[in-house]
Amino acid sequence: MKRFKLSTEVLFSENALDALLDIKDVNAVLITDQFMVDSGMADMILKKLRYCNKVSVFSDVIPDPPMDLIEKGISFLEDKDCDVVIALGGGSSIDAAKAIVYMTKELHRAKHGEDGKRLKLIALPTTSGTGSEVTQFAVVTDSETGKKIPLIDESLMPDLAILDPELVKSAPPFITADTGMDVITHALEAYVSETASDCSDCLAEKACELAFEYLPRAYRNGFDIKARDKMHRASCLAGMSFSLVNLGLNHGIAHALGAIFHIPHGRANGLVLPHVIAFNADVKREGAKHSNDSAKKYQKMARIVGLPAATPKVGVANLIAEIVRLLKYMDRPMCITECGISLEEFEANREEIIKRALADACTVANPRKVSADDISKILDEIAK
Repeated sequence: MKRFKLSTEVLFSENALDALLDIKDVNAVLITDQFMVDSGMADMILKKLRYCNKVSVFSDVIPDPPMDLIEKGISFLEDKDCDVVIALGGGSSIDAAKAIVYMTKELHRAKHGEDGKRLKLIALPTTSGTGSEVTQFAVVTDSETGKKIPLIDESLMPDLAILDPELVKSAPPFITADTGMDVITHALEAYVSETASDCSDCLAEKACELAFEYLPRAYRNGFDIKARDKMHRASCLAGMSFSLVNLGLNHGIAHALGAIFHIPHGRANGLVLPHVIAFNADVKREGAKHSNDSAKKYQKMARIVGLPAATPKVGVANLIAEIVRLLKYMDRPMCITECGISLEEFEANREEIIKRALADACTVANPRKVSADDISKILDEIAK
């Protein structure tokens, strides 16, 4: 039985932030990072929250939020008697807010049963990449080991997501590029996921159609408001697509690269993506049913984004070539050394990368079953 549910209300287009003016007579907490405060972005949101009883700011979020930060956030919400949480930022801020709200609710439930306090979560993404504003996933980090911990629960989904291009137009080109590759990877992995459905497919197709058209424009000119708006929507659609069908090997490897070498997530995804597509679409193996299915889906996606795709082989080759072209256009790294990692350091961590990628919760949904040797060969490709 297939299942697909969207529980987050989404508001989008210019002036969508005005919806915050409807929040009245409650205690609110804005969860964000220090850059959002220093840049004045947080002040812009605070002005929209002027009808609240009280608004407090928790600005301690850092990339790959650790569990001790989550615990600090829980205490902050308790201290401020919070009713509404507004998450402002990229994936780290939204994931941190989701984890803080989720765990706060669980603590209330443990103390008061189902009559525990209701906390509303509103997500304001400032990058077009993670799709975290509409997913049931959050990733936090073990404070001691540095290992990433995926949280998966329907209650992690925000109540409301506000996609306003005003929040992303000042993102620098390298952030636009990295997060944009995250969008494309989300959509493509959801599209060929072992658990993909017609519902997730239609969202992934539209996400890719928008991303391939508008990512180069947004990268070239961050103040192209139409391109920013379309990329924001593409990110959200891709997030909806993968939220209930999972991702695949690409994210399994990217998570390992991020955890070990601290490579930005979207950058790691883009680095690996051409090679994972080639692996999944291998139609030469005897009895490779899922690979053949994947090749046909990549062929269809190639057509959707305007590429020649007369056969699965041609479609796959052109899709990979277009992704490589896009990566080069946006000056993204094509090998591990271009990420600032020496080959010696990379090789010293090869077995750990493989171990983490195989154990990653995303890898299980990959359309082609994966071995340690398969991952090692992909690592060989990004080491060239």
